Amino acid sequence: MKTIKEPARDIPVRAEADVLVVGGGPAGIMAAEAAAGDGLHVMLVESRGFLGGNLTIGLPILGFLGRKGNQIIEGSAQRFIDRLRARGAASEHRPCKNHMSLTIIDEEEVKRTALEIMEEKGVEVLLYTFFADAIREGDAVKGVVVESKAGREAILAKTVIDCTGDGDVAFRAGVECRKGDVEGGMQPPTLMFCMKGVDVQRLRDAIVGHPDVYDMDVMPPEQFRTGKFITVGLRTQIRQAQAAGYRIPVARTILITGLADDEIWVNMSRVSGVDSTRPESYTYGEIEGRKQIYEIARYLREFVPGFADARIEKVAPFMGIRESRVIVGRYVLTAEDIIACRRFGDAIAVAGYPVDIHHAKGGDCTMHFCDDSYDIPYRCLLPERVAGLLVAGRCSSMNHEAMASTRVMSTCMALGEAAGRAARLALKAGVQPADLDVEALRAELRATGAYLG
Repeated sequence: MKTIKEPARDIPVRAEADVLVVGGGPAGIMAAEAAAGDGLHVMLVESRGFLGGNLTIGLPILGFLGRKGNQIIEGSAQRFIDRLRARGAASEHRPCKNHMSLTIIDEEEVKRTALEIMEEKGVEVLLYTFFADAIREGDAVKGVVVESKAGREAILAKTVIDCTGDGDVAFRAGVECRKGDVEGGMQPPTLMFCMKGVDVQRLRDAIVGHPDVYDMDVMPPEQFRTGKFITVGLRTQIRQAQAAGYRIPVARTILITGLADDEIWVNMSRVSGVDSTRPESYTYGEIEGRKQIYEIARYLREFVPGFADARIEKVAPFMGIRESRVIVGRYVLTAEDIIACRRFGDAIAVAGYPVDIHHAKGGDCTMHFCDDSYDIPYRCLLPERVAGLLVAGRCSSMNHEAMASTRVMSTCMALGEAAGRAARLALKAGVQPADLDVEALRAELRATGAYLG
């Protein structure tokens, strides 16, 4: 690649924080909220013009409940849902055979509620601000460089929490990171879209009354009689459409009821080979995903009951990325840990979502379930050999298969809360996050409502 030499320059220090959270998605919101308190100056930097990340793209939150139907994600994540429910902007946690549980949320109220919490907690929020580089001295992260319309600036911090989803801070700080399976293949992203004017009752009746025709993967027809639901199946309809010349990129029809009675969110676009850490690849994904949704909507109107008069109401503001970088931390969680329902002495979260791998090639998916739930150890948030940095959310230390379970938003919220509380307690104790007494962290998590088994 051709290069130019950029002259050295002094850049202004915009701020000095005690805790800096980079990325305002599900993990970042929880991390900033949990870090606030004890007089600490907490900052949250986000590249978009709103907070919420994947909470704002029409996805339901999966996995608040475990395989046995008990609630395993509580604490700050549940309090966030409680606030939404008080406004009629979230459903109950509906048990779901495939996805453990389904919680429908209003994406616009998420943005409002997240900003309200930041204001209440005294967190300084910077929107439209891009992370550009990590500031490292020796083996410790001391802050970040950001870019905005104000130019290039530095934010110094005693502790940085990487909640970018892509491990951007960790990668720039020299932490070992990995992407994808043994061949580098990553789970493909989806551009969600919403259709209104759907006759949801007709769709229910078809699934319940004719399971031999409208086949649901591993999901009993009774699940669709009442309440919110998600369909995974209708493979026969897709095969019929493909035989008729429709270009459908997936093997299954995935539909999610919205909060409104005639609203369905569609999780069916798929662009293989997208790498969200490369702008040209991410751009291709957005363009191709937008092309796909119109063909998918045409398929739904023609082949799926209840969609004949439906219209596209809105498209998510960005693609939902299932997989990109993950760090190599002090412990790397594996699918074997998940399937074995493994317990850890330093557990800071409990999860139960299956290992749900959307294949890097082709349009299908494989799911593997544990019998109950599993622990996520604190060490998964700690990079090896780099101090002053915690990593929470989808980019924490998991291998390719394990991340297919931990990537769901409920788990990311729990990991974010743990990282935020760890950052605050470590500063209070005058130690690095890696040297924090994990029992003190676990005690605070329990005291503030988190479930640790």
